[in-house]
Amino acid sequence: MAKNKETVAMLLAGGQGSRLKLLTERMAKPAVPFGGKYRIIDFPLSNCVNSGIDTVGVLTQYQPLVLNEYIGNGQPWDLDRNWGGAMCLPPYQASKKADWYKGTANAIYQNINFIERYDCEYVLILSGDHIYKMDYSAMIDYHVKHGADCTIAVFNVPFDEASRFGIMNVNDDMSVYEFEEKPKAPKSTLASMGVYVFNAKKLFDYLRADEANPESENDFGKNIIPAMLGGGEKLFAYRFDGYWKDVGTISSLWEANMDLLGEHPNLAIRDRSWRISSRNHALPPHFVGSNAVIQNSIVSEGCEIYGTVINSVLSPGVIVCPGAVVKDSVIFEDVRVKAGAKVDYALMDSGTTVGLGATVGKPIGEANGIVLVGSNLDIPDGFAVPDDTVFGKDELDAAVCGGDAK
Repeated sequence: MAKNKETVAMLLAGGQGSRLKLLTERMAKPAVPFGGKYRIIDFPLSNCVNSGIDTVGVLTQYQPLVLNEYIGNGQPWDLDRNWGGAMCLPPYQASKKADWYKGTANAIYQNINFIERYDCEYVLILSGDHIYKMDYSAMIDYHVKHGADCTIAVFNVPFDEASRFGIMNVNDDMSVYEFEEKPKAPKSTLASMGVYVFNAKKLFDYLRADEANPESENDFGKNIIPAMLGGGEKLFAYRFDGYWKDVGTISSLWEANMDLLGEHPNLAIRDRSWRISSRNHALPPHFVGSNAVIQNSIVSEGCEIYGTVINSVLSPGVIVCPGAVVKDSVIFEDVRVKAGAKVDYALMDSGTTVGLGATVGKPIGEANGIVLVGSNLDIPDGFAVPDDTVFGKDELDAAVCGGDAK
């Protein structure tokens, strides 16, 4: 008989991520590349393994193909287990009906059977679209010590940004007395990270009651947490003081990549004591030409650098030709920057070629904002992609064909 699991993690990875625009047209937000060799979902998956949690349900929905293929059997994260491990959980047809996940709470509700298989005491709910390194076992210990029914991880944000988050108002002992979703006049700066620990049976009770309420939006922040507060349950906030960033926008994704270059002490990916694992395809070592210049950059496997790369993050297979310059940019897989081309303050999707002498964006001091370049484009020789724009196939066709292309 298989042993029960103390904790089962449920990783919400079905979000569309529309604010990432072109990057999420063909994949879910957690599958978006990050830091050269990683994808966003590598962080919560690695956190689970480093925290001693070996059973993770990954809830997928929007554009799941890339994410399902990437996770596979969970082997890169040591989650290929005979009992437990990583398992992708898409919406499915049950005996009575089939339904898309209607909200975060409904997604977990539809997978109660998966959790119950392991007869666990605690359920850890995670989001698949945040960059951070966190020991979940310490949070679970805190939950048990305080005799909590639910514990919510919180991160202290600047007061002028608090209205963008769900805010936890707490007593001196960190017990939660009120939750406010994006308050106009926040009373606290403790923002919910979307990381929850629940006593399993208590969670199931509230999920079933929530599902029976036709007025509910089936959301943890909007419905489950307020219902538990209203029901007199014991809720505690767990303060997290490390690095945490929601990479839901182009600017925040770029900033998080740049934070890697600064070797933020709580985000150091070379820290062997808390390894961030990934499904990295086997590529030859990167090559640096005799006249190449590389400064303060991450250059992944399979890259060939003959030009100049400054303060940038390059994913596998990127080629920077002689005389080309890439600066303050995040470049995804298999991009080719031809001779004499310049790429500044950009986030560029995979497979794109920047033509001879072309320019993409402007230097940070001159630019109005980041330029986002789509995948598999052939930017013509000498062409200029303006700064602070979203530049995909439609924009390229319109520019090259004078607006007549369809």
